[in-house]
Amino acid sequence: MAALDLLGRRGALRVLWELRTGTAFTFRALQDAADLSPATLNTRLRELREAGIIDAEDGYKLTGLGALLLPALEPLNDWAARWARATDKKPKRR
Repeated sequence: MAALDLLGRRGALRVLWELRTGTAFTFRALQDAADLSPATLNTRLRELREAGIIDAEDGYKLTGLGALLLPALEPLNDWAARWARATDKKPKRR
């Protein structure tokens, strides 16, 4: 439940999405990519660092544990795509 609570917070999954390629981001680049306010991003980054999911040594990037989380989320992404098709729910683009 703690993991779902963390990942369900505003912007948490978006941060993981942006970091999925393995590229290290500066704070500003990640803020632009994730389209989050500086305060929200700063809070999510702190929480994700404390959870061991991201690292900030040479820019923000996923840790090994964070990289393992991505494949675990794939079934949820697959379900969400099916749900969107079945209910005609289109993801909102910014």
